[in-house]
Amino acid sequence: MQRIVLIGYSGHAFVIADTVKMLGGEIVGYCDKVEAKCNPFNLVYLGDEQEATTLSKLAALEASFIVSIGNNSARRNLTKHLTEQGMHSISVIHPTASVSKLSTVGNGSFISGGAIVNPMASIGMGAIINTSAVVEHECLVGDYAHIAPGAVLAGNVSVGEGSFIGANAVVKQGTSIGKNVIIGAGAVVVKDVPDNLILVGNPAVELKK
Repeated sequence: MQRIVLIGYSGHAFVIADTVKMLGGEIVGYCDKVEAKCNPFNLVYLGDEQEATTLSKLAALEASFIVSIGNNSARRNLTKHLTEQGMHSISVIHPTASVSKLSTVGNGSFISGGAIVNPMASIGMGAIINTSAVVEHECLVGDYAHIAPGAVLAGNVSVGEGSFIGANAVVKQGTSIGKNVIIGAGAVVVKDVPDNLILVGNPAVELKK
């Protein structure tokens, strides 16, 4: 496994760091706006990834990166920023995840423990398939989307870029979820969802602002 720099270092990053260690990878350090007070993996603080001095340091390390932040928008922006600086993002897949060889996983994505990605599914760049989430056959998960713990996408579901499917939510087979959508925890989605909406409940309905 390649040498890795974590971008962001809090709760979600701890899960990724733990996974990298299980895989025998080397984490050369982490970047964040400030040095973390909680550092369970005793990682080296490399600085703020937005600063020129830190970017020079990262280039010298010749390591790949993964943005280890749960927020979809932040993950998108930081991935694009570092890629524009010539850095390479890497995907991390937990050893207990079941990922079909007939599926595809984009750069910079994280697939957590117990997750299932079945044949002909496609996971975009910088996505998160969280603990025990299920992405069934022929699903399309867009760039920087997040499928939260225990969520289930039945077959042929599409989830747009930057969307969030909450913990234990279920999306019916063949359903299309737009971009930047939020599906609340435990919701059951039975029909297509346009861009930029928030849905909750069973069956899921739009949460009015």
